[in-house]
Amino acid sequence: MKALKLTITLIAVALAIPLQAQTADEIISNYFENTGGLDNWKSLEGIKMTAKVNQGGMEIPLEIYNLKDGRQMTKITFQGKEIKQGVFDGETLWSHNFMTMKAEKSDAEQTSNFKLNANDFPDSFVDYKEKGYTVELLGTETIDGTETFKIKLVKEPITVDGNQQDDVSYYFFDMDNFVPIAMQSEIKSGPAKGQVSEVTMSDYQEVSGLYFPFSMTQGVKDGQAQPITIDAIELNPAIADTEFAFPDEVGETEKK
Repeated sequence: MKALKLTITLIAVALAIPLQAQTADEIISNYFENTGGLDNWKSLEGIKMTAKVNQGGMEIPLEIYNLKDGRQMTKITFQGKEIKQGVFDGETLWSHNFMTMKAEKSDAEQTSNFKLNANDFPDSFVDYKEKGYTVELLGTETIDGTETFKIKLVKEPITVDGNQQDDVSYYFFDMDNFVPIAMQSEIKSGPAKGQVSEVTMSDYQEVSGLYFPFSMTQGVKDGQAQPITIDAIELNPAIADTEFAFPDEVGETEKK
């Protein structure tokens, strides 16, 4: 009986070693090492993704821009029209209204929260300590049949309805390759308030020495999700400043 107890204890210790041997910092370090190196990620000036999203069986082309200086934009081509969403020039956040096709600026609260995300190019985990973010390894969890490390990321507080709230998200890193395959966070406002948004990532491919997921879904956990397929990724793309400017500002510039 003593021998059996000893054997069970040794097995339990052996199973615990893989988790104890990893810390959140080490997992994140392995993530960057396995996807091209932290220095190479930090040297990026911009990313352009050419993609398509499946909306009710219809494939809609997208162009997604993220630049190191915080500027962002998504271009949607729908029924021959170009629609811009989530356009941020560093100060102003705006989008085209899908019904009227007119450009509309976001309110001050949305813009302020969006501006905080400018710190996150090209990845929230780049220099996370210097940015004042905290990470915590919560354990392991199975996501779509894959064993993962679950890491909690806490960033700068955001403002929701005039009140500051913690900005918390949970990342699930593949235990074999140390790449994130899912990210979850609570929806703070809107019709889906209180539900959990979920983004999944897969099909990592190399682009100029860096690895990106080329297949994604975005939606509500345990609910509907939109598949997004990346067709191509361009690093450090050239794009005119006017692409990010609110249309009225473009008109005033042209008049001058």
